[in-house]
Amino acid sequence: MAVTAAGFAVFTLLYAPQPLLPHLAESFGLRPGGASLAVSVSTAAVAVGVLPLAALSELVGRRPVMYCSVFGAVLVAAACAFAPNYPVLLVLRAVLGIAVAGLPATAMAYLAERLDGTGRGIALGALVSGNSMGGMSGRLLAGVSYDWVGWRGALGATAGLAVLAAVVFVIALPGRDPVATGRSGGIFTGLRTALARPVLLAQYAVAALAMGSFVALYNSAGFRLTSEPLALAPAVASLVFVSYAAGTFTSPVAGRLAERHGRAPVVLAGLAVTLAGIALTLPDVVWPIAIGFVVLTAGFFGAHSAASGWVGAAAPADARGQASGFYQCAYYAGGSVGGTAGTAVYGQFGWAALVAVVAVWLLIAAAGIVLVALNYGWRARPVFAGAPHPVESR
Repeated sequence: MAVTAAGFAVFTLLYAPQPLLPHLAESFGLRPGGASLAVSVSTAAVAVGVLPLAALSELVGRRPVMYCSVFGAVLVAAACAFAPNYPVLLVLRAVLGIAVAGLPATAMAYLAERLDGTGRGIALGALVSGNSMGGMSGRLLAGVSYDWVGWRGALGATAGLAVLAAVVFVIALPGRDPVATGRSGGIFTGLRTALARPVLLAQYAVAALAMGSFVALYNSAGFRLTSEPLALAPAVASLVFVSYAAGTFTSPVAGRLAERHGRAPVVLAGLAVTLAGIALTLPDVVWPIAIGFVVLTAGFFGAHSAASGWVGAAAPADARGQASGFYQCAYYAGGSVGGTAGTAVYGQFGWAALVAVVAVWLLIAAAGIVLVALNYGWRARPVFAGAPHPVESR
């Protein structure tokens, strides 16, 4: 319950500006690519902060890092609502990203150290659900509340929701930390392995390219839906983020299918479904766009679930933490760079050009998986000695 509430809190705040990007562009005189930096600087900061904060948690314990992450993110998010200009807002959003990074850097390790067997799997699943529901709730609350309170009030509302989740986190978190401090030895011993295995590099590519495509599409969706010829009201346009819930259902299904049929076919199937969903969004008609976002979201999280599980299965025991950290870095860095670049493409050339660009990114990711499968086998599930049963997560 504690880590689920923590995940809900920080991911409510991380993506809250996404439905507000058209309004930020209007308020500060920005193009879509410039407005998308309100999201991208935060995800870039998460990518930068994950590995150092994971190392810090080895020295001081998981609990202090989680506490600082949740409450630091809430405080900075509240300050964002009072930013006097756009550069200050970007600086605050970058600081918020560093604060948020403390949770993905520590929460899964914290659960792994406290629980085992079925309990660990259930808890990790709850953490994933908290992250997912927080991301969706923050987007929806910000988008719906804009009409009444403006973008500043919308960011303040999401901070208030995160405060409630943070209170649950404090009440539910157990009072002792089983992690010994001062464990600096061996933190970086697996870095070479985590960067040397082609099977791992292919998963990092999936994380970066698929997440970049995903964020670019959602960043640009608000601009497209509120502009001619669709011209939806902001509150109605923000309902596109309900599609995000599709990932809550496809992630565990993809994990089970990967265990049964092999990881490569499931990752490729997820990327193919994502491409199919993207194609559905091409017409300037609301219903195909809505269905397309549901389909592409389901496919993205299916591919992400299978790829992240593949990292846990393919990394040897002494590099599992580093491989997971690199995967998360690729995931958030891809979201930052790809999100901004894709939104700039949309602002300059339109939706069809964006679809073409992200399709190329996804095909490159698929090509990497095919190359790995040709070497390891299509149904291969490489698990090194001593590796625990992998848990699919995002």
